[in-house]
Amino acid sequence: MRFSPGLVLLLPLLSTLVSPLAHAELIDDVFDRGELRIALEANTPLFNFKDGEKLAGFEVELGEQLAKEMDVRPSFITTDDSDLLSGVETGKYDVAINHIAMTAELRDRFDFSEAYLKKPELAIPFQKGNPAFKSSLDKALQQVKADGRLKALTQKWFKNDAPAIKAP
Repeated sequence: MRFSPGLVLLLPLLSTLVSPLAHAELIDDVFDRGELRIALEANTPLFNFKDGEKLAGFEVELGEQLAKEMDVRPSFITTDDSDLLSGVETGKYDVAINHIAMTAELRDRFDFSEAYLKKPELAIPFQKGNPAFKSSLDKALQQVKADGRLKALTQKWFKNDAPAIKAP
């Protein structure tokens, strides 16, 4: 079997074209679906809870604002503690917005957005290795902070005094 010199020269080029397609960024999946899948427990009044059949709370409204900034719709999935982070890790959910502190243990498993509350240090975990998603999520969060929506949400739900939460 003979190989053409032209084919040998094309192989590196083909591998660079196929490689990015083999591992799509999370942001591409989110845009393709047109929705941000947000996991939460809906069991912590003020942060996220059920008001009758409707989800409510600071993190629900924050998720809505972030999805809007990313130009996708929010899709909230209520789950429990045993599935929340493992679901994000496996790609079942894109993010968890559930008053999660960035601990050293969790930083080993997930990438995080910048903090949305400093007291305590709370952020949004998502699958590791998605820099374009991180950039898009952080940009959305920065916009929500810059135009005063985050401050308004904090005042609405916590009267400027977010309660202390234990790290998971």
